[in-house]
Amino acid sequence: MNKEILSATIQEIFSNHRGLLAMDESLPTCNKRFAAVGIPQTEEMRRRYRQLLITTPGLQESIGAVILFDETIRQKTNEGSPFTSVLQEAGIIIGIKVDKGTILQPGFPNEKITEGLDGLPNRLQEYKNMGARFAKWRAVIRIGENMPSRGNIEANIHALARYSACCQEAGIVPIVEPEILMEGNHTLLQCFKTTARVLKNLFYNFYIQRIWLGGIILKPNMVISGTGASHTGSIGEVASYTVECLKQSVPAAVPAIAFLSGGQSPEDATRHLNAMHQLYKGELPWILSFSFARAIQQPTLDCWKGDDKNTVAAQKLLIEHAATNKAARMGIYTPS
Repeated sequence: MNKEILSATIQEIFSNHRGLLAMDESLPTCNKRFAAVGIPQTEEMRRRYRQLLITTPGLQESIGAVILFDETIRQKTNEGSPFTSVLQEAGIIIGIKVDKGTILQPGFPNEKITEGLDGLPNRLQEYKNMGARFAKWRAVIRIGENMPSRGNIEANIHALARYSACCQEAGIVPIVEPEILMEGNHTLLQCFKTTARVLKNLFYNFYIQRIWLGGIILKPNMVISGTGASHTGSIGEVASYTVECLKQSVPAAVPAIAFLSGGQSPEDATRHLNAMHQLYKGELPWILSFSFARAIQQPTLDCWKGDDKNTVAAQKLLIEHAATNKAARMGIYTPS
């Protein structure tokens, strides 16, 4: 493990108050979003959309890194330039989703585990040769009746630890994503307790598996009530619940936390991040940033609709939403 390389990658990603753009949607997820706005679900349309994203002028002002999918890291522009080259020339660091998605965990109804450890060291080396400097692995935890179970938490956390060890050994920064899903009718307090439980389990396992905390990026959910809850919580409540949960659960040795948006609207995700920095300015031991997908991309996709005549307008929206989240990271975001 080369700690200097891992540390340098993390510092570069978040320099100048930047964050990450997650564009690592799996093929089914990407196709589902295309279908919702009437875009043909083909590899070529996915390539054209991702080309629109990475060639947006000035994207590097707010975005320090992008997370790609296996299909995307191998694609090229209309002119034949590899996407990886376009990103590197813009000063944007390349990352790659390496998990193989989720399956139902045998013996645990309605709970899922993430696959992808088999052959991971070889895949990491291939991606590293293609320019990737960090990776991502997502685990999903569901709140519900008798959920999450201890067995489900421990299975997912163990996989995250093994994945992280493989990444650090390869000189690649692991993004660690234990997502508490928003689906359900759970309260803010229930989400707080479950998130804290998962994170404490995570860092205990990282200690056992000898993961260097200075060489990871944590990508957690914000503490938010379920989509079916009667009380959703104010912007300030979500911000305070989230930061207090992190302060109780995440060691100060972790250099950076980059939130997932988890189905929040673009406006809510930005307002929550902004409120955290306003309420806790100067108190946070870690970089607190964003790693959003839909919360940055969705307005762009809705505008583009698969028609290249909308490219300029769509890219303008991408820049605007990336810039608002950069402002939120500084605690200076306003709706205007």
